[in-house]
Amino acid sequence: MSPQAVVIDGLRKMFPSPNGLGEFAVIESLSLEIARGNFASIVGPSGCGKSTLLNIIAGIESHDAGQVRIVPQDGTGSNARIGYVFQSPRLLNWLTVEDNVKFGLEAQNIERGCWDERVKKYLDMVGLAGQERNFPLKLSGGMQQRVAIARAFAIEPDILLMDEPFSHLDEITARKMRVDLMHILERARPTILFVTHSLREAVYLSEEVYMMSVKPARIFKHLRVEIPRPREPEDPRLFDLEKNLVKEFFAVLEQDHR
Repeated sequence: MSPQAVVIDGLRKMFPSPNGLGEFAVIESLSLEIARGNFASIVGPSGCGKSTLLNIIAGIESHDAGQVRIVPQDGTGSNARIGYVFQSPRLLNWLTVEDNVKFGLEAQNIERGCWDERVKKYLDMVGLAGQERNFPLKLSGGMQQRVAIARAFAIEPDILLMDEPFSHLDEITARKMRVDLMHILERARPTILFVTHSLREAVYLSEEVYMMSVKPARIFKHLRVEIPRPREPEDPRLFDLEKNLVKEFFAVLEQDHR
């Protein structure tokens, strides 16, 4: 059994009520474990707390109860390095592509002597060789998101959080980005926690899928996708798995609304 990278046990997150009276639970009694080197997706409807969960793992938001443990990766006890790819690229438009990647390296206190090598390596990996001196606003939406992915990979994270990174793209571009991400993963293998509302995207990309209910969010199903890589988007086994999960998801939604 692979060592764990992320362990969450009994997580609770409270938000103030919209009327200002009291609080309500966004996440309640949520537990999951992600093995090192795995690609795990968390699937749920928009607004159910998926992004909040990633922010808690990243240390951006606090939680009210339970435990979140990021397991040291190298056996030395040092903290795991966490990368984050958001829904939008969040690039600095006044910096060139290469300087956006270097900005991420500087923020993580990566030794300056390796910056040029990493910039070249990871821009090549996402198919942006030759775009180093370009500026974000001159790039397409898909290319901007590639820069964001390169920036996250360049810090060589132990754990990579990806929050619906293709949701703002048109479907043709998003589909190509999913295929490209699969190719990237053949060369780089961080632990990935990927948030999406698309079951199709989850079963295509992931080794594990966690299905999340509506508020208060909880994990109601965990499954392994046993279809070997490389995968084809048109694989009927993926379609059948997605179809079965959709049925199960709607059954849970109906039960929650009774």
